[in-house]
Amino acid sequence: MRLLKNGLIAARDRLLSHAAHLLEHHPKHVTAALAALMLFGGGGAFAVAAIDAEPDRVTVRQVLESVEPLPVLEQPRALDAPSLNLYRTETTRATDTVETLLSRLGVNDAGAAAYLRSNPVVRTQVLGRAGRLITAEATADHALVKITARWAPTDDGQFKRLVVERLGSDQFISRLETAPLTASTRLSSATVRSSLFGAADDAGIPDAVVSQVVEIFSSQIDFSRQLKVGDRFNVVYETLEADGEAMRTGRVLSVDFLNNGKNYQAMWYEEPGRKGSYYSLDGRSLSTSYLASPMEFSRVTSSFAMRLHPILNQWKAHLGVDYGAAIGTPVRVIGDGVVGFAGVKNGFGNVIIVRHNATDETVYAHLSRLDVRAGQSVTQGQRIGAVGMTGWATGPHLHFEYRVNGIHQDPTAMARRSVAAEISAQAMPAFRLSAKAMNAQLQAAPSATVARMQ
Repeated sequence: MRLLKNGLIAARDRLLSHAAHLLEHHPKHVTAALAALMLFGGGGAFAVAAIDAEPDRVTVRQVLESVEPLPVLEQPRALDAPSLNLYRTETTRATDTVETLLSRLGVNDAGAAAYLRSNPVVRTQVLGRAGRLITAEATADHALVKITARWAPTDDGQFKRLVVERLGSDQFISRLETAPLTASTRLSSATVRSSLFGAADDAGIPDAVVSQVVEIFSSQIDFSRQLKVGDRFNVVYETLEADGEAMRTGRVLSVDFLNNGKNYQAMWYEEPGRKGSYYSLDGRSLSTSYLASPMEFSRVTSSFAMRLHPILNQWKAHLGVDYGAAIGTPVRVIGDGVVGFAGVKNGFGNVIIVRHNATDETVYAHLSRLDVRAGQSVTQGQRIGAVGMTGWATGPHLHFEYRVNGIHQDPTAMARRSVAAEISAQAMPAFRLSAKAMNAQLQAAPSATVARMQ
């Protein structure tokens, strides 16, 4: 053994001497050799160590230990019978029963149906209420695991959440919660093929957004006569969400509308210390002190002119404008003011008179209901009643008048000449920054719509 060790030492010395010679005359080749040695040095080091070790100092131990095999048979069984829960979301209908609602949700569970029928919140807040958002979780055999109903009863930024969960085979528990709605921004684009609302439906834009767009441009575009096939619009609007699900739409933030080759743009801007309003992107106000119409959508059936009275059957001056609409259609006040009268008045039937300032007042007649009282302050666009046919009326409609110092004026002309509030010089730099950001969003709306529809 000692002769072997001495031989290895001599061989090592010769190898080192040769390596020094190579390093001096062939440095690049040595570098490559060292790289290779590093790759395989682990095995070499083990070999040298093994040879250099003293055999009588090496201790060998044998360890015996029992090993429990894994239950591999359970895994194929689990794969053969997976437990998958099913999820589905629906919107309630006014005619829903527990059975029809569960059927649309894909749930077939007699015990769950019996519990839901007996739950007072389900009976009063879900059944018979259209538009509630319902999400159900069920097992693969359609047994109910959990059902959640969400709705926003008021405009206070909150929503209600009713949760019904299974505890046991036929045991359920429910809880009613209140949580804040979350505002998010949505970009959409639509092109008119047949109608404005049809275009919005194709693009998934809510009707409430379209109504706001029409209102914003009501003084610039006659949507009943000027709308053309190929007209298009981009819009940025708020959505109010509950647990990530859209509950209702908020305000239109910006919109551009291409009508018959002409482009119209608007954005919402709220100057500090002043009431928010819509402006063109170059800063011109689009809002006036009076709305163009007391209803969002309507048709004029009798204008401010001479006409043959439908009841008296004689020619008389018509001192207002009649809007044809179904009974119950909301009526809104066209400007801020105070209710001077709310009640029954002769041929007007149910009527509301609003004083806007020292000279101007408006009249809303033949209403089916009154939602305000005398002395109450009202703000522009607020609902004050509903279309009816009370008093001297041959059909459901709203009779609307505009008076200045007691003298009747053409309501459409008065709306056009009302004064709008302009942006102050101090706020204009901040407005321009907001307008630039809004314009960028509007330009991105078509791409966002395509991505969402795919």
